[in-house]
Amino acid sequence: MKLITFTVPCYNSQDYMDKCIESLLKAGPDAEILLVDDGSRDRTPEIADAYAAKYPDIIKAIHKPNGGHGSGVNAGVHAAEGLYFKVVDSDDWLDEDALGQLMDTIRQHLAEDHLPDMYICNFIYFHAADNTQHVSKYTSKMNVGDVDWKKVKAFHYSHTLMMHALIYRTSTLRKNYIELPEHTFYVDNVYAYAPLSDMLKAYYLDADLYYYYIGREGQSINIDTAMKRYKQQLLVMQMMVAAHRYEDLKVLPKGLRRYMFHYLDAIMMNTLMFACGTFSKERKKDVKDMWRQMKETDKKLYRHLRYRSYATVVAFIPYRLRPSIMMWAYKIICKRDKLG
Repeated sequence: MKLITFTVPCYNSQDYMDKCIESLLKAGPDAEILLVDDGSRDRTPEIADAYAAKYPDIIKAIHKPNGGHGSGVNAGVHAAEGLYFKVVDSDDWLDEDALGQLMDTIRQHLAEDHLPDMYICNFIYFHAADNTQHVSKYTSKMNVGDVDWKKVKAFHYSHTLMMHALIYRTSTLRKNYIELPEHTFYVDNVYAYAPLSDMLKAYYLDADLYYYYIGREGQSINIDTAMKRYKQQLLVMQMMVAAHRYEDLKVLPKGLRRYMFHYLDAIMMNTLMFACGTFSKERKKDVKDMWRQMKETDKKLYRHLRYRSYATVVAFIPYRLRPSIMMWAYKIICKRDKLG
């Protein structure tokens, strides 16, 4: 049995996928690596096949028509044979020492019959422009080791458990898995939110595992790119609202419940920043339609997001002033979080 499956969605990744794959191979034969070629038009399929031929007991190449990052994650979830599941983007990589700690921890928990539903690790923002890095840690919010959700402290602002921090138990992930939409950016928000209600047994490993590379041209985190794709963020926000009803969230352990509301609030602010980053009648209508659809989906959750979250502040800003104010706020957040 493989202890963990690493799924690597790859699209035209020939220039950087080697570094990612080589870092995953450090996990050894207890790991499974799925290289999901998403209809690439460069040498990505050839590179994936070469790795699969060289490491047939560890690496599998999956070739599929282009469907975007979410469809690559979906393919990995369906094909995974590992006890745990982690997504690693093809331009990112894992730290060797931290990966060794993770694998040893899984082995120990397996031997003790003490397997959690989810592991949480730190991740590193790596900035290509100046080779600087910033570690996102969770030691101020939860104890290292077994996580008692009742005692997890409140998260604030944009501090969240991003996809890069999460390793799900495969069987738990599949229990209520929501298929991610094709040709849609920002689906990592759904992936990092929807499964959490099932992850009642969590373990925090204080190890700096995941290097999140920032600075590649056209990257979705770029604000100009995000503003152009705002309708995709609106779709993702709707999916998150539909994933769990307000009443279901309210019965979760206090810390988990509070965190999931916080994550919804944070992604709602991103959604409004992207949608209101420039003014147009179409954008104004799209935002109004989003609120209307949320109200129809779950009135209580709508009221929380509309009147008891960060988004409440936005409601008092005139539409034509929102672009400058939202962009100012976004730059402040990026500077604080060192997103560049």
